[in-house]
Amino acid sequence: MESVRIVTASSSATLPADCRGQVVVSGSYGGEYNAWHAAKWGIRGVVLCDAGVGCDRAGVKGLDYLDRVGVPAATADAMSCHIADGEHILEHGRVSFVNAAAAALGCMPGETVRDCAGRMKAGPVVDATLPAISGGQRFTVHDVPGEPKVICTDAAPMLTLEDAGAIAVTGSHAALFRGRPDDVIRPQLHAVFFSDAGVGLDGAGIARLADLDGRAMPAGTVSADSAPIGDARRILAEGVLSHVNRSAAALGLAPGQRLRDAVDGLLRRAQEARR
Repeated sequence: MESVRIVTASSSATLPADCRGQVVVSGSYGGEYNAWHAAKWGIRGVVLCDAGVGCDRAGVKGLDYLDRVGVPAATADAMSCHIADGEHILEHGRVSFVNAAAAALGCMPGETVRDCAGRMKAGPVVDATLPAISGGQRFTVHDVPGEPKVICTDAAPMLTLEDAGAIAVTGSHAALFRGRPDDVIRPQLHAVFFSDAGVGLDGAGIARLADLDGRAMPAGTVSADSAPIGDARRILAEGVLSHVNRSAAALGLAPGQRLRDAVDGLLRRAQEARR
């Protein structure tokens, strides 16, 4: 058992290949998309962040998904640790939910993430064919010449430099990986919106908003309770703004506003600027 390690990563999508056969503590929220990214390596178990659980329990749906193939999985309470920082989750996180496979190893809500991950070391390596997932998609929902495109990406890293000038709605949280500036939002966007992932300890789930002010990029988050994290189109259609940065506030955006109305307002401003 001494050879089994606990591997940490900022996100499930950035796990190193040597996580195979190990236990993973991922900074990602506990949705199916991130559960799939972790389990595809063939691991003994995974701990993710619950992102405040949120609408339709989107922040913990990956636990049931992984039970379908017998992968032990748990989530850490977002109020106990920093989302997008696997090391911080391992050191400070408290377990909020476990799936049946994890419970069979003795994992339980309320224990430390380190203890939970330690129990998962006793599990077998699960290298199964994973069920298909519906997340991780990209859509263009508004494309009128001379106006900003409106694009929906279920994950922020799906944005490319060719998206410069667009209004982007992402299914991702607005945390910085390991709490440090990064290059996840590479294009200079007209505006960008995220889920607040329940905000979490030290405001980790919305830390990117202030960072984007440094690029004069309007940005905001919708409440994770108003629309499911990971589903950009539902975030656009149903999300209610919970936080905005200074650049967005200067354009009249404010908490409590429906995101669909905020995006329509940005498009109207762009139309008026053309006249």
